[in-house]
Parts: sequence; C-alpha cells; structure tokens
Amino acid sequence: MAKHDDEVPGVKTYEGSAGGWGALGAVARALKGQMAIAEDVRTLMRVNQPWGFDCPGCAWPDPKHTSSFEFCENGAKAVTWEATSKRAAPEFFAEHTLAQLWEWSDHALEDAGRLTHPMAYDRASDRYLPISWDEAFARIGALLRGYKDPATVEFYTSGRTSNEAAFLYQLFVREYGSNNFPDCSNMCHEATSVGLPQSIGVGKGTVTLEDFDHCDAIFSIGHNPGTNHPRMLSTLREASRRGVPIVVFNPLKERGLERFAAPQDPVEMLTLSATPIATTYYQVKVGGDVAVLKGMMKALLAADAAAIADGGEGLLDREFIAAHTTGFEALAADLEALAWSTIQAHSGLSRADIEAAAQVYAAAKRVIVCYGMGITQHRHGTSNVQQLANLLLLRGNIGREGAGICPLRGHSNVQGDRTVGITEIPSRALLDGIERAFGFAPPDSRGHNAVEALQAIAAGRSKAIICLGGNLAVAMPDPQTVFPAMRGLELAVHVATKLNRSHLLTARESILLPCLGRTERDVQAGGRQSVTVEDSMSMVHASRGTLKPASEQLRSEPAIVAGIAQATLPETKVDWAGLVADYALIRDKIEAVFPDFHRFNERIAVPGGFRLDVPASRREWRTASGKANFLLCAGVEEDPRAGGADALRLATIRSHDQYNTTIYGLDDRYRGIAGRRDVVFVNPRDLQRLGLAHGDLVDVETVAAHADGPPRALRGQTVVAYEIAPGSVAAYYPEANGLLALDQYDERSGTPAYKSIPVSIRRAR
Repeated sequence: MAKHDDEVPGVKTYEGSAGGWGALGAVARALKGQMAIAEDVRTLMRVNQPWGFDCPGCAWPDPKHTSSFEFCENGAKAVTWEATSKRAAPEFFAEHTLAQLWEWSDHALEDAGRLTHPMAYDRASDRYLPISWDEAFARIGALLRGYKDPATVEFYTSGRTSNEAAFLYQLFVREYGSNNFPDCSNMCHEATSVGLPQSIGVGKGTVTLEDFDHCDAIFSIGHNPGTNHPRMLSTLREASRRGVPIVVFNPLKERGLERFAAPQDPVEMLTLSATPIATTYYQVKVGGDVAVLKGMMKALLAADAAAIADGGEGLLDREFIAAHTTGFEALAADLEALAWSTIQAHSGLSRADIEAAAQVYAAAKRVIVCYGMGITQHRHGTSNVQQLANLLLLRGNIGREGAGICPLRGHSNVQGDRTVGITEIPSRALLDGIERAFGFAPPDSRGHNAVEALQAIAAGRSKAIICLGGNLAVAMPDPQTVFPAMRGLELAVHVATKLNRSHLLTARESILLPCLGRTERDVQAGGRQSVTVEDSMSMVHASRGTLKPASEQLRSEPAIVAGIAQATLPETKVDWAGLVADYALIRDKIEAVFPDFHRFNERIAVPGGFRLDVPASRREWRTASGKANFLLCAGVEEDPRAGGADALRLATIRSHDQYNTTIYGLDDRYRGIAGRRDVVFVNPRDLQRLGLAHGDLVDVETVAAHADGPPRALRGQTVVAYEIAPGSVAAYYPEANGLLALDQYDERSGTPAYKSIPVSIRRAR
C-alpha cells in the first residue's frame, strides 16, 4: 500500500514479508476457529504427503521428497475450512428461511459448517427440508428423463472434483445425450486450453518442478503466488537464493513477489529476515500485457540484428526456429511495424524498462515463464497466452531442461477434469474411446461453456442445471442477469460440502446433495478408496482422506454421480454400482478411454504418482502444421471498442483470506486490509487527478462497452491509495463481478474479462 498519513478504519500499511510469523499465526487462528480435536490438527501433517490427501486448495505440484509439512497458510485454511467441526444440519435450516440466509455474507454462509443431509427446497416454508437419498435421486431422475432435448440441461463441474468423479460425470452426461459442460476452467485458464494447442500442440504447461532447479531466469507475469499458490514461494525462494533473476510483470505490488520468509527456515524465522523474490518488478498497466510482450520481442529482434552486425551469432535460436517452427517471418514483420510509442502508451512502461527485461531474457539460456489469470482473464486472453509462447520460441525455450511455459492453475484438479473428459468440445478420440469402452455412441455436437450456459438459462433455452461442486452463480460475471436467471430454472441440483449463495437461488425444484470432502475417509463396498488428481505440471497422484466423515449421511462424489445416473438412465450401458464399489475399476475405464493413462493403477501406487505425456516437452508438436507456430495478435489494445483512452481499467482480485468465491475471513493481510472488503485500490496520482483522497467514499461505474449497454456500478467503496500501475484499479472478486457484463469475454476462449473492466471513479453520491 502507498505510504500516507491519513487514518482509514481497517486500512494500514503492511511492512512485513510474505510467510513468516504472520503465516504461522494465521494457521493457528484457522485451527482454533474451525477444528476441534487433536486428530483434526494432525490432519495437516497428512496434506500433500504420499500417504495422505491432496490439498483442496491450489494445484502447485508436490516435491519428490516431501518435508515434515507440505502445506502453506492458505492450504491450512482450505483444510480447516473443510474439516471444520461446525455443521449445517437440518436443524440449522429449520431455524432459517432462505430469505433470512440471503442477507448473510458469503463468509457467514460457508462458516455455518458442513452440510450433513440431502435437502430439498420447500417453497411454502421457504426452507430446505431433509429428504432421503433414494427420494433425492428419484426426483432428479424423473425430471431429467422428462426433458426431450438433453441440450436443455447444463452440467457444471468444479475443479476440486477428482479424476474418478469427473470421468463418471462426463460419462453419465454423454450417455444422457449432452455435451453441455460449463466448467470452472472456462472462467480461469480456458485461454490456455485454447491458445497453447494452436501454438505448441498441447493445452498444458511444459515444465516440471525439477525444471526450476535448472533454469537461468524466471519471468512471473500476471499472478500473485503469496495468496493464490503460496507453496510456489518456496520454489521461487530457492531459485532466488542461487542467483536466478526473477522478473515480475504485475500491475499491483504484491508482497509474495517481493520477499518471502520461509516458515520452515529457522534462521529466517528467528532473525525476522526474508529472501528477496523479484530481481526487477515492472508494474505493467492492466490490459498492457500484449504491448509488453511484443515490446520484449521487438527489443530482442533489434538486439539480435545488432549482434549479427557486430560479427556475432545473434540472440535467436535460429536452428530451433528453422527445424521446429513456422510463422517467424510474419511475426518479425508485425513487430517491425509496431511503433515504440504505441507499446509504451499501452503497457505503461518505458522503452528502457522493456529493453532491460529483454536483455535479461536474452542473457539466460534456460527461461521459464509463469503466468496466471492476470494473463488469461482478458478480452484477448488467448492472444496473451500465444504471445508468451512466441517469446519462448524465439530462443528455443520450450522442450529444453530448465525452460518452458508454466500456466498456474487454481483449483487442485481443474486440469485433471479436463484431461478425463470434462469439455464441451469433445475430440474424436474421446468419443471413440467412450464407444469402445462402454458400447454406446456419445453425441458429437458442441456443448455449452460457462458463458453460453448462463446465456441459455437467461434466455429460457436451458431448463435445469446439475452442479458438481462450486458456486457458479457467484463466480460468474453479471449477477444482475445471472441471479434471476438461475431462479427461473425448473431444476437445480448442487453437490456440495458447504452452503453457498448459489444454493439460495432456488429453482422450481432445488436439491442439495452433501458429499465427502478431500480430507475424509471414503469407504465403498470394495473397501477404503483413493482418488487421483492432476497438478499444474501434469503429475497425477493418489489422494486418500483420513478423517471420519462429517456425517454418516455423506456420500462420495463418484457415488452421487452414479446414483443420479442410475435414476436417470433406465437402459444404461454402464455398471455404475460396480464402478463405485472399487475406484480402481473406474481408473481401468479411464485407461481404456485415454491411452495416456496406461498402467494407471500400477503407477499411482508409486509415491508421487506419474507424469502424463506432454509432447511439447520433448519438442513433438501436435499441431496441424506439425511444428510450433508463431501466432500473430492484431495490435496491442485490450478492447478498442470499450472505454477510450481516459477510462481506468479495473482488475478483480482475491484477498489473502479467500480462495475463489470462498471467503475464509475479512482480512487481506499483505495489502494492509483488515475486517472489510468494500475497498478499491487506486494509484495516488490517479486519485490526485480525479480530485480524490485516500479514504474517500466513491462509486465505481463501468464505461459501457456497447452503445446500448447501461453503466454498472459498485457503490459506496472506500478508495485506498496503493502501489498499482497508473490508469489501473483493483477491487475484490466476486463483489465487483457486477461491473462485468456476461457478454464481455474473450471470443476465442469464452473466458470472462474479469481482469480488464473499463471504469470511471467518482465521489459517492
């Protein structure tokens, strides 16, 4: 936060490092506030261990040699939030109408505790009432069978879902006759899933955790590891301590990218010292990423030409470019035509800064580029991703040890869900694999992604939704449209561990189905079960819960999916009961459909699991050209139709007490915010230009993207002077989602533009 003297309630400059004693204190408070007994506390020692369960938080990979504890502060919050001793039992719902619960905060709703019984909404009393599992399945099955067109039903998946549950879910939906798979990946890294296959032939990262031990430079672009994937800080810390330059491009100054005190390091803890992370920190303007990346490539090509003129070999990897790529000449021409004045205006950085970053890149033989949703959640998110790939390809930094592209996934298995078939655009190989393994021909038509699903619901074309986890309505943009649309459905089914606001948007028939959490023992007819997950680096490993379930009524996600399928598909080709009795049989079927999972059960028995095949890692390019492709992006503007030059650009952000839509508490420690979320972060120079001061109450209004689009407002926010790039502002997600219309998304990937909303700010009326 910017230095200032004005006192604002709940706002104070944070002087400490990321991690350190503050992190340990937060873990202690999470334990005290949620967990009840010593066995629960010992649960944390099983997180991310080969003999334990995978953290339900981020998807950062586990090291091959785990330490005495392999969890971070926010991982501990995720575990304690799930393993809480609090319960939202039928008695809780008997005491509260949904109208009353609607007035609760999102934090308070989830803090009510674990759901314990199947519940169905009773409109007469405005309450959820308990029902049996058999009745719940019967009601759901009868309604689903009643729809003549399966395309009128949406099937949402959260990224915390295991491979086994996700595979059964897509199998059920396809046997039902639909490819409608709105998924949480549509809201985060879909630009990666669309952009990278066109560039390098695979929609995943190409690096392993071990590559960070061999890299010569790291570029971190558009992500905040201190909050969203804190275990990454240990990896960055080790790279920093061996002298690897770490170059950061991010609009906000984030403490986790500045310095980190490792809670496992007694010297740093006892001396209150910390390890610097960023060697150089460039505060790029929100929406300025393409300008920066094109600028770096333009500088690199100019330096390459100068080196050759001086009699050197040049800076590009010409042998790699000739043997492995196409499109270089077109890219070079595009960069040559781009003026430095345009690059500087749109990036917010000077030519000297961009050239300095390019020099660091050129001096390193092995470079890793890490990026998050600050790259993908834009109107041109797919192009952002492809320009990152272009930069790496210029010096052969894909398919080389210690080098590659590293998209940072959020949910613990959002990548795995996609791998086992959760996609609205099924490949021929997937469809043929299902028919081969199960004896029915699945539909081959394109289904709905998340934006399309909500548009279909709002238009009345879709009548029902099944949500395998998540908080879809709150996670999506445009609650002004989404909330009433969800209330107009005929059927809404939510498989969940805890109550959230989407559950209060009741359809004509709304049913809550409580499921086991990642931390809990899963016992089926064949005995105790394990599930599997895939991390951000394509490692697949087993996860085995250890805690007693929160209620005897809980069922696993695979069992719930099977129950719905059996009630819906009277002539099913699938042995649902047999598969659920022994998850090893599910894995056998995954292997039958997806050959990359060969010897699946055998390989997950090895501690740490195995890595799925990533052809680009060995320079095998499964693109139409058979090579890696340099791909062009027209211009450098985020969205030339919206806002104009005078508009501020707002990025929605997560607080440190938050995971996606889950609000653990009301503090944002590293940004100096305590006990509140009604703030907007603004550069002090922008405040001065607007005639505003730190602590003023303001209204944030959109600058309409279309002539007929009315302004949207976030009113009564407290403005906080902060170290953020001029012309850029930030506010919390999901509170600021109302500023974004449902039709403001990347047209290539469908990813909503949460990170670049054109707005104006004025004193509150």
